[in-house]
Amino acid sequence: MTKLLPEQQTALAWTAEHQPRLSRFCEEIWHYAEPAWREYRSAAAYCELLEAEGFRVEAGTGGMPTAFLATFGDGPPVLGSYAEYDAVPENSQQPVPRPAPREGLHPYAAGHTDPHSALGVAALTGVLAARAAMQRHGLRGTLRFFGEPAEKVCGSKPVHAAKGYYDGADAYIAYHPNPYNTVAWETQCGAYWSAQYVFECADPETWIDQTLLPYRHSHAAARCPGALDAACLMYTMTKYLKEAMFPHTGTWTLNEFMMVGGQCTSDNLPPRYAAIQYAWRSPSLGIQEQVARVLEANAAHAAAATHCRHRVRWITRTRVGLPNRALAEIVYRNLELVGPPAWGEDARRFGRAIQQSLGVVPMDDPFVETCQRLTPPAEYEARLREALPGWQTHFTSDDYVEYTWHAPTARLFTGRPRLRPPRPGYEYPAWAANALGGVPACIDPMTFTAGRTIAASLVELLVDPGRLAKARAEFEERTGGGVAGSRWVAPLLPREFVAPVDLRWPEYVTTPRGEEWWIPTPHPSSPR
Repeated sequence: MTKLLPEQQTALAWTAEHQPRLSRFCEEIWHYAEPAWREYRSAAAYCELLEAEGFRVEAGTGGMPTAFLATFGDGPPVLGSYAEYDAVPENSQQPVPRPAPREGLHPYAAGHTDPHSALGVAALTGVLAARAAMQRHGLRGTLRFFGEPAEKVCGSKPVHAAKGYYDGADAYIAYHPNPYNTVAWETQCGAYWSAQYVFECADPETWIDQTLLPYRHSHAAARCPGALDAACLMYTMTKYLKEAMFPHTGTWTLNEFMMVGGQCTSDNLPPRYAAIQYAWRSPSLGIQEQVARVLEANAAHAAAATHCRHRVRWITRTRVGLPNRALAEIVYRNLELVGPPAWGEDARRFGRAIQQSLGVVPMDDPFVETCQRLTPPAEYEARLREALPGWQTHFTSDDYVEYTWHAPTARLFTGRPRLRPPRPGYEYPAWAANALGGVPACIDPMTFTAGRTIAASLVELLVDPGRLAKARAEFEERTGGGVAGSRWVAPLLPREFVAPVDLRWPEYVTTPRGEEWWIPTPHPSSPR
């Protein structure tokens, strides 16, 4: 295919007509900046928009209040994509060329880093434009559009997969902002697992012999170590695990998050409850299992030493990504037809303002070259693998991998605006990239390049479902016979898994004082 089909031209014309309102919707999601499992306004806005566009919307899918599935059409082929919309705690930023957290909120409130606001609207644009082509040209098929919360903890997609939401599809297109305009090739993302380790000091009064005390349960008695000590021991022991892990050069990580601890217990009474969360990622499920076993042993030892009992609650368990080069070729071909993003003078002016605020001499073109041109998949693969051992077939993590085991899946990248460094080794601060994500002139070229590419790819598959045959054959070969084949990997969570939406995730709260971030705002006299 060397030129756009009439049906694709219809989809791209629809995108051009509706880009202004979709750009405003992207701004809306960016300003909500709601973190994982707490994207209430963002999910509601998506559902309202999709219903107005004629989609059948199921809200709260998989028992997740901020997840959804929107469906249009009926019959084969069944094609899908998804939105993400969670933000990241401690990355609050206004769309201004200086470090500036959102007004009226704690500087450690949430903000969009990747940004998921644009990720979701790019896929939304593609699906809505494909729907427009279906209506005008009488194309048969089904479009699925998922709302996927909590990507930053790889939360919703393993749940949707376990509960059967991805079954029966013919193809999925995943999307993510990237320094390059390309598609993922053979090397896909690895596994991400996370669990919360809970410690409870149920009977602290039995820690010592109380018969010799003047009276029972004295606050003056020796205090049981308690749950906070257990969490601290778990933290310390697991630091030694990091020393024994495989090298971190392959982007294998183990990180901890203190979820609950202390509760401001008064006097000499021990904390009764503490919880620490661990998240680890690696290129193989075998490594993931080994880390899980060590963490479980550490938790048991920490509990025994501190007069506590413990339990483990899984947050998520993802598989590793399954490539599909045949579908990736289709998507990249459509990216070539759409062309790379291009930034205008308004965007360049904002980029130069950031450089100036950082003491960098402003550049005529402040954006790096790779985000402004296409990178063939083989070239991207070669660059990616420069930092990986030859045997390593997966790297980093992202829960899109769950889609790849249920239908042929391609992962599209379009270049997000990145500032040129003034010298080798210079790194711009995180707030600069976050600010660029909130400025339409800066983020729209990336977003709508992706939206047009997704639209053109979906329409191509709708016009000629036979184009899926090669992708399906590759899927069958890689899985040893398709879903349930000899090399197919089933979801790692049980079908009855309950998503951890009830845990104490960071969130915005409403009090008589107004909307606040969950961490109290520092006192004006406190140093920062």
